[in-house]
Amino acid sequence: MARKIALEKMRNIGIVAHIDAGKTTTTERVLYYTGVSHKIGEVHEGTTVMDWMDQERERGITITAAAITCFWRDHQVNIIDTPGHVDFTVEVERSLRVLDGVVTVFDAVNGVEPQSETVWRQADRYRVPRICFVNKMDRVGADFRASVGSIVERLHAKPVVVQLPIGREESFRGVVDLVSMEAVTFEGERGETVVRGKVPAELEGEARSARAELVETVAEYDDQVLAKYLEAGDLSAPDVRHALRLGTVGLKCFPVFCGAAFKNKGVQPVLDAVVDLLPSPLDIPPVAGHDKNGVEVTRETRDDELLSALAFKVTSDPYFKTLTYVRVYSGALKVGESAFVSSKGKRERVSKLVRMHANKREEIEELGAGDIGAIAGLKLVVTGDTLSSEHKPIVLERMQFPTPVIQLVVEPKTKADQEKLSDALGRLALEDPSFLVSLDEETGQTLIHGMGELHLDIIVDRLQREFKVDANVGKPQVSYRETITQPATAEHVFERPLGGKVQFGHVVLSIAPGARGSGFRFSSALKESVLPKEFVPAVERGVSEAMQSGAVAGYPLIDLTAKLVGGSYREEDSTEVAFKVAATMAFRDAAKKAAPILLEPVMAAEVSTPDAYMGNVIADLASRRGKVLGMLPRGGVEVVQAEVPLAEMFGYSTSLRSASEGRATFTMQFHEYAPVPPNVAEALIQRTRGF
Repeated sequence: MARKIALEKMRNIGIVAHIDAGKTTTTERVLYYTGVSHKIGEVHEGTTVMDWMDQERERGITITAAAITCFWRDHQVNIIDTPGHVDFTVEVERSLRVLDGVVTVFDAVNGVEPQSETVWRQADRYRVPRICFVNKMDRVGADFRASVGSIVERLHAKPVVVQLPIGREESFRGVVDLVSMEAVTFEGERGETVVRGKVPAELEGEARSARAELVETVAEYDDQVLAKYLEAGDLSAPDVRHALRLGTVGLKCFPVFCGAAFKNKGVQPVLDAVVDLLPSPLDIPPVAGHDKNGVEVTRETRDDELLSALAFKVTSDPYFKTLTYVRVYSGALKVGESAFVSSKGKRERVSKLVRMHANKREEIEELGAGDIGAIAGLKLVVTGDTLSSEHKPIVLERMQFPTPVIQLVVEPKTKADQEKLSDALGRLALEDPSFLVSLDEETGQTLIHGMGELHLDIIVDRLQREFKVDANVGKPQVSYRETITQPATAEHVFERPLGGKVQFGHVVLSIAPGARGSGFRFSSALKESVLPKEFVPAVERGVSEAMQSGAVAGYPLIDLTAKLVGGSYREEDSTEVAFKVAATMAFRDAAKKAAPILLEPVMAAEVSTPDAYMGNVIADLASRRGKVLGMLPRGGVEVVQAEVPLAEMFGYSTSLRSASEGRATFTMQFHEYAPVPPNVAEALIQRTRGF
């Protein structure tokens, strides 16, 4: 089957932002202007295309990343609208992994906000080019220049202003296009008619100065354009656009646009920028992975290349049981053919391919290189798996997901619900890599782990609505950790008859604290003449298992190094099992001697409050063991930046409402694990041990 659209005319983009910056509102306008929908959906009315889940429409927030395909100026634009709430940051992470470009939406009053920083760092990690849209220019307190300044100050990025607002707050009526030096206004009931005209006289001087700055900046991105600029002192609109595209795709700059999506102003120029400035699949480097021998290999973005595709999301589906979202990097996926799951070494048949339109689907016969779509009914594939050709398989880099910091006890109300609960939790865990299910071995209770109260609240709601499971839910609990504070060494000899044969393992283990956030690292200092190499992985497995239960209160240990420094074996008696047990016992002994401490998750919180309530807010944070780091004015309010233990933040929204008469708001995200103060730790240990 021939490709429907040339690769250079395809754009895979995401729309990302802090919560309430107007992401979904912007996307709904995009769908209207591109003809996908015939009326504009509104978040506050619960009528949006992209926020289709009941929970999204009721709460007015995006929870799950939704994909949709539209067309603009003969280009195919595959869009993923992502959540803005920090509890659902995993949805942004896996979307950015497969996207070629991003539209980052900022609130013109608040500029760069905490979750804006998080998604920007995620996009940096995957080297995704971005354009910026300063939205809500019609709001009281909107400040375009301050928002651009916050991109420099808080993101350490290089914004390039491509538009200036005409008016602000209630008088905002359009933009000045600095590339073509025209005023752009939006007429018609829904802003569907774009009118270009002369730049207003009162903005001419500012616009000329801003264009000169734009031209001087972008001329550096192309030698031929630079030569023209040095010769003529100015550039034509096509030259500016060409150089600006090179700078954007090369991550040298980030073009900035402005508008008011809710008032239907400024969205069409952003669509033009997606086509003109963001990369096609041909503009990104060939995808890299490794073969079965660990050797790095690459695949070119071509339909006739060997297949490589990444499964970046798996969802439950009422019709197909599962839908697996994939980005095809090379080759093609075709209905009726098999794909090799190279990360598992097994084949899966592609029985049905669909192109997603939020929660609606269009069946297609093929997904080509550079395309995004979904495969229905796969059984083996999970998030992060690679699909490739079987005779020359490739495994693409997997995604890293954050560790859950909060947990709940969940129990079925009746025996009949037990199996339904287990099945439902399994399907939800398959969908969401930041959601984990475990069993408390002491109590036999099922624990669910997530990124925050809202995350688990949505999970419980889905259990009841989608899976029809009645369950009792306990109070949220913090996921504590343990670590060590000094080096220690321990030795253990395991020698025991087992199955009619003596099992022997002898291990000397040295452990030391690692930097916070460094995780676990294992190494061996022994030569093979001292200990054969086949026993070393067993020692590492024994240490890893022992780390799941610390010496202080039984919480998992983190941030340490372990080194195998001694040991011995017997040719006839030594087994991997014996060395694994010996390593477990040696590690436990060493951990007790290494001055272990308890750690708790600490959140980075930002509280936005009118000045009159500042004292109340700071006093309340102090009572929660919070550490205030600073205060700064933003958009007519004061922003208090603080670090607060998660254990003290349950129910904070209610407390903040009463302390500020409902006028303050807050956001928080995981910052680090930090030592628990001795008095708090003692009470926690007593409670854990049941005293």
